[in-house]
Amino acid sequence: MKVQNKIIVVTGGGSGMGRELVLHLLAKEARVVTIDINENALQETIALAGTKKDSLKTFVVNITDRAAIEKLLNDAVAAFGFVDGIINNAGIIQPFIKVNELGYDAIERVMNINFYGTLYMVKTFLPHLLTRPEAHVVNISSMGGFLPVPGQSIYGASKAAVKLLTEGLNSELTNTNVKVTVVFPGAVNTNITKNSGLNVPQHTSKTESKSTMKTLSPVKAARIIIAGMENNSYRVLVGKDAKFMDAIYRFNPAYAAGFIYKKMKALLGE
Repeated sequence: MKVQNKIIVVTGGGSGMGRELVLHLLAKEARVVTIDINENALQETIALAGTKKDSLKTFVVNITDRAAIEKLLNDAVAAFGFVDGIINNAGIIQPFIKVNELGYDAIERVMNINFYGTLYMVKTFLPHLLTRPEAHVVNISSMGGFLPVPGQSIYGASKAAVKLLTEGLNSELTNTNVKVTVVFPGAVNTNITKNSGLNVPQHTSKTESKSTMKTLSPVKAARIIIAGMENNSYRVLVGKDAKFMDAIYRFNPAYAAGFIYKKMKALLGE
C-alpha cells in the first residue's frame, strides 16, 4: 500500500524509530496520527515535523490501556475521517538479567506493552481497516523474536508472540483488502533502554568492543520499514545483523544461539 494520501497511526512516535517513522511518512505525503506516553517527546516530534505539522495529530496514550486505545480510533477518525494503516512500533526491553532473577512485575510490564499493546491496536483498528479500499498492518517484532538473546528472554518471548500473531493475521486476512507485514529490527540506535527505565552495565573490554554489532540509524530503519509496507512485504529484516542472524538461525539454530550468547554474556556479568 502506497502511503501517499493515506492516514497512518504510529505507536511510540515520540522518539527513536517511531519518531523517524512519523517524519518519513509525512515526507511521503501521508497524514499521521501518533501516540506516546511522553507528552514532551510528542511535542518534539511536532516541532521536527515543521511545515508538515498540519498533517500530524498526536495523543498521549498508554497502549496497555485498552479503553484508551479504543478511544484512539474515534479520535483518529475525528481528526482525519478514516484510518488506512497502523504501525505498532511502541515497545520496551527488560532488565538485562536472567529469567530466574526477573520479577513478575517486570515480566508483566514487558508483555503488557509489547504484546498486549500490539494486540489491543490490532483488535481495535482491524474492523475499521477492513472497510477501507486498501489497508495495512505493520507489527514490529525484533531479531530477538526469532533468536534467543540471554538476558532478554521475556522480551524475546513478547516479540515472538508479536511475530506469530502477525503471521497468523497475514493468513487470516489473505482474501481481504488488508495486508500485513512483520518487521524484525536488529540493533537500531534508539533510546529504548532509557525509555524502558533501565541502566545497562557498561563494559569496556577489548573483547567486547570487538564483538559489539554496529547499530543502524533510526532514520535508515524507518525508511526500510516504510518501503516494506509500500511493497506489501510479508516480512522485513532491518539491518545487516538481523539478516545475518536470520540466515544463521535457519541453517543452525543451536550455533546461532551460542553465537549470540558469546556476544551478550558480558551484560550478564559472565
